Amino acid sequence: MARGRGRRVVASIAAVLAFALLCALGTWQLERRAWKLDLIARVDARVHAAPAPAPGPADWPAVSAARDEYRRVRVAGMFLNDKETLAQAVTELGPGYWVMTPLRTEGGFTVLVNRGFVPADLNDPAARVRGQISGATTVTGLMRMSEPHGGFLRANRPAEDRWYSRDVAAIAAAKHLGPVAPYFIDADATPNTGGWPRGGLTVISFRNSHLSYALTWFGLAAMVAAWAGWAMLDKRRPKPASPPRDDPDR
Repeated sequence: MARGRGRRVVASIAAVLAFALLCALGTWQLERRAWKLDLIARVDARVHAAPAPAPGPADWPAVSAARDEYRRVRVAGMFLNDKETLAQAVTELGPGYWVMTPLRTEGGFTVLVNRGFVPADLNDPAARVRGQISGATTVTGLMRMSEPHGGFLRANRPAEDRWYSRDVAAIAAAKHLGPVAPYFIDADATPNTGGWPRGGLTVISFRNSHLSYALTWFGLAAMVAAWAGWAMLDKRRPKPASPPRDDPDR
C-alpha cells in the first residue's frame, strides 16, 4: 500500500513539472512571436523609408544588424571597376554571381556595393561593358551586414578569388582596398545600361513558426493535464469486489 502511494506521489509531481515546463515553452514561443512580428514591422519600415546617407567612418563602430540591417541608404561616388569581385549566388533568375564593386564615395571612404546579379555567362566584365559605370554615380539600396567565413559547407578562397559569401573584410583585404565600411549595400532595381547587373533582388524573409510551436507545447500540456485528471478520477472510483474464490478442498 505504501509503495503504491509513493508511486502515485512521484507520478503526480512529474505530471505537475511536465505541465509547468510545457506551458513555459509555449509562453516563450508566444514571446518569440511577438519579437519576430516587431522585427518584421521594423524592417518593413526601414525598407520603405526615404533613403538616408550611408554611414561614414565616424558611425561605423555603432553599425549593427539589429539597428541597420535593410536600412535604405544613398551614397555618391565612383566605382572601382578594376577591383570587382564575384560572389556565387542563386536567385529567382537562376545561378550566377553577385557583382561586388567598391565605391569610392564623395565623403572619402570606400564601401562595397552589390551592384546586382549576373548569370554565369556574363561573369567576365568584358561581356557586359555597357553595364560598367565610369564616372560619378549615385547608388540607392539597402544596407547589409558582412557574411564572413563563406557559404553553406563552402569556405571562401581569397587566394583563388572564389567567393561563396559577401565577406566585406576578406574581400577588402584580397583586393587591397584599405579601410572599408563594415557593411555593404544591395543596389536597388534601378536599371543598368545593357540590363546587367540586375539589382533589386534582395530577399527579405523571416521564418515565423512560433505560433504553431506555441500551440504544440500548449497542446502537450493539455494532454498531460487530461491524463493526470483521468488518473486521479480513476483512482477514486470504487473498485468492484473480487468474486469469492472456490475452495479447492471442498
